[in-house]
Amino acid sequence: MIDLTVYQQTLETAAAHTRNRSVRIPTIAQMRDPGLVPPQVKTDLGEIGLWDLHPLNLFRITWHNQPVPQGGGFGPVNYVEWPSELTGVDARIISLIGKWFPTGAHKVGAAFGCLVPRLVTGQFNPATQKAVWPSTGNYCRGGAYDSNLLGCESVAILPEGMSRERFDWLRTVAGEIIKTPGSESNVKEIFDKCNELARSGEDLVIFNQFDEFGNYLWHVSVTGPAIEEVLAGVMREGDRFRGFSVTTGSAGTIAAGDYLKDRFPGSVIAGGEAIQCPTMLFNGFGEHRIEGIGDKHIPWVHNVKNTDLVIGLDDEASVSLVRLFNEEVGREYLSSRGVGDETLDNLPLLGISGAANLLSAIKLAKYYEMTDTDLVVTIATDSMDMYQSRLHELSEDRGTFTTHDAVAAYHRHLLGTSLEHVHELGYYDRKRIHNLKYYTWVEQQGKTYEEIQAQWYDEGYWKSIAALSDPIDRLIGEFNRLTGLG
Repeated sequence: MIDLTVYQQTLETAAAHTRNRSVRIPTIAQMRDPGLVPPQVKTDLGEIGLWDLHPLNLFRITWHNQPVPQGGGFGPVNYVEWPSELTGVDARIISLIGKWFPTGAHKVGAAFGCLVPRLVTGQFNPATQKAVWPSTGNYCRGGAYDSNLLGCESVAILPEGMSRERFDWLRTVAGEIIKTPGSESNVKEIFDKCNELARSGEDLVIFNQFDEFGNYLWHVSVTGPAIEEVLAGVMREGDRFRGFSVTTGSAGTIAAGDYLKDRFPGSVIAGGEAIQCPTMLFNGFGEHRIEGIGDKHIPWVHNVKNTDLVIGLDDEASVSLVRLFNEEVGREYLSSRGVGDETLDNLPLLGISGAANLLSAIKLAKYYEMTDTDLVVTIATDSMDMYQSRLHELSEDRGTFTTHDAVAAYHRHLLGTSLEHVHELGYYDRKRIHNLKYYTWVEQQGKTYEEIQAQWYDEGYWKSIAALSDPIDRLIGEFNRLTGLG
């Protein structure tokens, strides 16, 4: 799973390289609780922009950043609670906000979770090796960012159909960009490119978010506790946390649900996907427009046995909602329906997948007939900063967004969201989905039959990954002492 074998000679070379760049590695505990960050680091961050290519911004890989682009410190977890005037349900729906991470998306944390165990064990040498980041968008941006701060070469791999903003930014940070055919649904093409690079003889390490358990670990250790912290602050007497609902891209974020289910027995975990590519729902395939989520396979790091529902989402709903939320006519109509100014100001915090996640939470609340004492949490991975070009494209393709369009989007896709394509999973439903891993990972990608069986039958398998955060933090501490920056 996560190999913590230490290779001392390479470790010393990696530490020397890191020391020369004055890079101090934050611990997982510090990402979970920035109160543990050294005071001098907090002071120095006051002069650094959130997206700056500065090594101290590794300490900003946390949900606790002040929501400002320049010189912010740490504060409460960034979240928004959406009112019923917007959602159409009585349940309280909360989105954690990913915009206030470096790169503008929380995937920079998942990239860190995959990179750092290799770095602090000497399994990756930033002085000599390239870091390869296969992705459907934000993960490769996070990986390229982390790599840049470490001073190592990076290769970002993502589908050619992703938004222009992603490519524009990557050109300023990544060493190399490889565009694979298709869009977010075309994950196998990304894997094929990774395998081609692995056979090339180049000295590189592939950090594949779809099978690297550092992705799972980061979300169990950091995102899960962040959600728990928000709940502790907003739950009233008699309230209940009922569920966590997110679309499954690499299936890293959904791992936070494992943490929450342990803390809130009886809560559920829902995984969303586009009905245009219904892999979990129908073992199906296709192509969709919810950027940043991957399909046509089940990620190796998805603990399917702990997933309670699958929620199908029409990609047209997400596309229509980002127009409703960001076009002036749409915002005016929402205001006329009682949506307040503060909520209107927060709507651009939802990117396309953030809108899809909001819809999945609404459908979850409707399915269980939740009331105003019930809470559902989801994630806004990124914001509309990454999709302004999509708004322009939609206007060119469909014409100006009108009041009639706003009425249709609001009443059809928010108030009219139905229970269609919501499937509650029984034991054999879960096993059916889990078994799909075999065709991708055992037959194609070299995983073992024994491990896919262990993922299903070994009750300690997933908990053993979650238990690695403290051992990794000890290795991070030793690495920082080796660099002289601890």
